[in-house]
Amino acid sequence: MANILILYYSRNGSTAKMAQQIARGVESVAGAEAILRTVPEVSAVCEKIADGIPDSGAPYATLQDLERCDGLALGSPTHFGNMAAALKHFIDGTTALWLSGGLSGKPAGVFTSTGSMHGGQETTLLSMMLPLMHHGMLLMSLPCNEIALRETLSGGTPYGPSHRSETDAELTEHEKRLCWVLGERIAKAAMVLKSVAL
Repeated sequence: MANILILYYSRNGSTAKMAQQIARGVESVAGAEAILRTVPEVSAVCEKIADGIPDSGAPYATLQDLERCDGLALGSPTHFGNMAAALKHFIDGTTALWLSGGLSGKPAGVFTSTGSMHGGQETTLLSMMLPLMHHGMLLMSLPCNEIALRETLSGGTPYGPSHRSETDAELTEHEKRLCWVLGERIAKAAMVLKSVAL
């Protein structure tokens, strides 16, 4: 069994919708299980203490969720071409995992949503890859032969799925497909990598 952690932050729900589609892709692979987790908001004034369980949606992630996963999909809305502060805050707290090499050799991918066509989707995806590379993770892209990547007029990049969420738009069929493909690719890679030591 391969456990794929889909770790995301979503303020208005678009990134959460993408996470659910990625989970469907993960679970299309026999022997793979999707685990959805989110992170609490942070305060600009001081560190906010969040309840242990959110009112709705996925539970909050723990370092143990990361350590136990066999693969990771990391998602965030685009905030000025970068990941949201809440997700960055959580990632910044993973030093112990970095020291132990707990994520090294595991497959990972990234996804994002933004409110406009030129909102910085690609820079957000690239910046989200940086801490994953520091952890020694193996980055998964979207394949160039994926038809939805060539045909999309909304979201989607070789670096990972993206969604243009202006006016709270639903995911397009191409965006759903690209999320599904990323989930499937991470799950398949995790299944293979579990059987070999890197």
